Amino acid sequence: MDGIKIEKMSDNTENTEVSLEKIFDEAEDFLPLNGTDYVEFYVGNAKQAAHYYKSAFGFQSHAFSGLETGNTENVSYVLSQDKIRLVLTTPLNADGPINKHLNEHGDGVKVIALWVDDATRSWEETTSRGAKSFMEPTTTKDKDGEVVQSGIHTYGETVHIFVERKNYNGIFLPGFVKWESNYNPPPLGLKFIDHMVGNVGWGEMNKWVDFYAKVMGFAQLISFDDKDISTEYTALMSKVMTNGNGRIKFPINEPAKGKKKSQIEEYIDFYKGSGVQHVALATDNIIETVTSLTERGVDFLYVPSNYYDTVMDRVGEIDEDLEPLQKLGILIDRDDEGYLLQIFTKPVEDRPTVFYEIIQRKGAKSFGKGNFKALFEAIEREQGNRGTL
Repeated sequence: MDGIKIEKMSDNTENTEVSLEKIFDEAEDFLPLNGTDYVEFYVGNAKQAAHYYKSAFGFQSHAFSGLETGNTENVSYVLSQDKIRLVLTTPLNADGPINKHLNEHGDGVKVIALWVDDATRSWEETTSRGAKSFMEPTTTKDKDGEVVQSGIHTYGETVHIFVERKNYNGIFLPGFVKWESNYNPPPLGLKFIDHMVGNVGWGEMNKWVDFYAKVMGFAQLISFDDKDISTEYTALMSKVMTNGNGRIKFPINEPAKGKKKSQIEEYIDFYKGSGVQHVALATDNIIETVTSLTERGVDFLYVPSNYYDTVMDRVGEIDEDLEPLQKLGILIDRDDEGYLLQIFTKPVEDRPTVFYEIIQRKGAKSFGKGNFKALFEAIEREQGNRGTL
């Protein structure tokens, strides 16, 4: 990490150069996080959603909980690809909190689960610093051992669940069995979750930045104001929070004033509040991954060809040929440590809410600031098609 420089925007918007090592040092270690354990979506039909993620994104059948396992409240399908685990959960009864969540928000992320060594201590440390408890430390057991889980509320109705699984050797969690399936399309090279972005309402960004700093010991990695992230019509602001080892990164977005309705406002209108906007999935070969995703029917945002007329002047030499990147609409950006390649899907739900980013880092530690204008103009074109701009 020595020598890494990230441009950090202070609250008075003056640019300063801060080493990544110093930023990680600012993150306190009272809540050590080993990584993302899983991401749970509440969905209207988990069976069909699971088929989509297998067919389109190459996720693999992993684990299952439902009527066949004695679960009469809900059904959950767990899908995996390398270090990524998605849980798709649907209620089995007419009433209840999952139904309420679906009625209000549509399909979306409910749980960002974090892998920890001590779920009890994680709950105690965060609730003592002001977090609202979602789940007190709870131990569940089966023949493969035991898992301790606890949880806290964060923005909107999103929650963090701390998962301690050091004494467990089962397939996923107690109550789940291995999901056997005859339909298993090959994986597409998705490796791990690079970051997850939360959209919050007007004036709420700093509140949740403070939450992650004070309650969870995160540090601010980078900040963008409405001068950095704006087009002729819309704008937003964003701050990126990171934990001490850099394995968990949460950008927090809020709207900024513009001539028309921003993508953040559109999301909040349709999601009926704050929530997870997109999940960034890392790959080691973005050209192969995106080619396969496209062939399997995943729709990506369109980038005009003139973006590529000057991009090489801005980013310099890269390992890849420009032609396949342009053909697929993959964006390129560079920072002091290297460059990155990224592309964004259109929303994967009927409501224009959750979408995915596919990202390949070739040394870069940043988030594609040089691509913001092209990206948000592409999003605006989609908003125009939906009549929500």
